[in-house]
Amino acid sequence: MLGKIYKYLSLSSFRMLNIKSIYQDIKEAIGGSERDFTSTKLGKAIFLLAVPMVLEMIMESIFAVVDIFFVSRLGADAVATVGITESAMTIVYAIGVGLSVATTALVSRRIGEKKPKEAGVAAFQAILVGVIISGIIAVPGYFLAIPFLKVMGANENMAQNGFWYPAIMFGGNAVIMLLFIINAVFRSSGDAAISMRVIWVANLINLVLDPILIFGLGPFPEMGLKGAAIATNIGRGIAVIYQFYLLFRGKRRIKLYLSSIKLKPLVMLQLLKLSIGGILQNLIATSSWILLVRIIAVLGASAIAGYTIAIRIIIFALLPAWGLSNAAATLVGQNLGAKKPERAERSVWITSYVNMALLGFIGIFTTLFPEFFIRLFIDDPEVIKNGVLALRIISFGFLFYATGMVMVQGLNGSGDTITPTKINFFCFWLLEIPLAYLFSITLKMEIAGACIAIVIAESALTLAGIYYFRKGKWKTKSV
Repeated sequence: MLGKIYKYLSLSSFRMLNIKSIYQDIKEAIGGSERDFTSTKLGKAIFLLAVPMVLEMIMESIFAVVDIFFVSRLGADAVATVGITESAMTIVYAIGVGLSVATTALVSRRIGEKKPKEAGVAAFQAILVGVIISGIIAVPGYFLAIPFLKVMGANENMAQNGFWYPAIMFGGNAVIMLLFIINAVFRSSGDAAISMRVIWVANLINLVLDPILIFGLGPFPEMGLKGAAIATNIGRGIAVIYQFYLLFRGKRRIKLYLSSIKLKPLVMLQLLKLSIGGILQNLIATSSWILLVRIIAVLGASAIAGYTIAIRIIIFALLPAWGLSNAAATLVGQNLGAKKPERAERSVWITSYVNMALLGFIGIFTTLFPEFFIRLFIDDPEVIKNGVLALRIISFGFLFYATGMVMVQGLNGSGDTITPTKINFFCFWLLEIPLAYLFSITLKMEIAGACIAIVIAESALTLAGIYYFRKGKWKTKSV
């Protein structure tokens, strides 16, 4: 009897210690860890980086869903306008993500080499490039909003009533660009918790302002789609100010010094060289989404609206998984900088298994109950029909997406941005778009055809990513 009691108490103590340990790890991850991720136990390193990155992306997911929830109350034309605008805004996202890929590769490598001042120099050059590019996009984006909507298939009513949305979003694209780049600086240095807080600040402000400015609550006038765009830019703008405050505060892993705030042509050239691959791979991927929207636009506003809502839900599911893949990129860069390539490789495989479990679980619900999720946003029967079909079909590829994004980010984290560019070119331009047109238009499969093409292309990308990652050439990449 005493032996059984002792065994029970020992087991209970172990469970309590285990729960306490998990709580402490979560607290450390959210509060910000000071650990060296090139020597910390790999499982713990992934956990400490992944938790804030996943939470960051969960908030981004919540924003994407809630934002379209408010906009959907304005009708199918408003949702379609947002869908068309965001399909083109993905070019801005592509450039921002491409620059952040290069930033991650450089900053994480310098941190792994224990050169924080050089990491700060690289960070400022990335910010400078982002500001210049955003200025080039802002002017034509603001003044050509109506022609843009018409070219993308919007009807006259959508173009005349919704032009303020693309005008403001393109005009204020600098806040999106900087948000991506500076958060990449924090994440790649190991301060993932900072990136998480920044996104939470941006999106909480946005979510509060959205209904106020869209519907004209209290003393504010009703602005409709224009209000949605203003809310987004205010939220992100305040977040960027917060980012600069943290960069100059000097209490984190990375800091901007006066010597950092100078034009460094050699560092900028190195950054641009790495960015070209990152930007191209994202431009290829995102331009394929623009062409997909253009193909679907032929099917009418209800098809675009249903597809847009389905994609927002897909984003809700995929962004936390993207957070996990960002953890893999940081670990690859830092461990290569510390001359530990095998540890870098293990971090990618472990992260991919966790990602598959996460997205596989989510995919069960989006595949079995798609109508429940679509009905949360809109009551239009035709929009619901298209949205349900799109959500169900795209969800079948979740396990492939989970693995593919980690493999690609692993390659990017090493500084090999060219291989993912080649993969994207084949999978999206040579495979996805032709198949989408063939299935949707030629074979008259409509929105189902476009979604099947997405699953095929993403699955091919995953297989190619695994192949090139296993070849291991990325381990010898120098940046």
